[in-house]
Amino acid sequence: MEKPVLTNKNQFPNEKIIFSYIEPVKKIWQKLFSEIHTTYPEFDEQWRFYNDGKSWLLKITRKTKTILWVSVFQDYFKSVFYFGDKAEPAINESTISDAFKEQFKNGKRYGKIRAIVVTPGSENDITDIMKLIQIKLKIK
Repeated sequence: MEKPVLTNKNQFPNEKIIFSYIEPVKKIWQKLFSEIHTTYPEFDEQWRFYNDGKSWLLKITRKTKTILWVSVFQDYFKSVFYFGDKAEPAINESTISDAFKEQFKNGKRYGKIRAIVVTPGSENDITDIMKLIQIKLKIK
């Protein structure tokens, strides 16, 4: 299993560092964050070093609600959404890819929540991430 690459607690992630790791998907990262910033200017982004995973993670929130987490790996990044059971109808009725619906349906439970992990490799994945953000915002 691959491990995140932002593991130096003393080196705060910036674009230069991030892009040195994710060069193959740099344009996807830029397009994703451009869309997020344009559509949801009220979102807050916070990089924080987590000792349990020994790496930096980007937490994207609106007020006190966590929308998604982003982690950086060699040559790619992951966007992770956590949803409770009450999100299941919204996820099943959405137009996200069937693979993500299955991932949620069959995913490991962490208490009352399950994850949907998107590893963007194309612009289609950005569309699904934006749809997942919309679902996350609808669920109370």
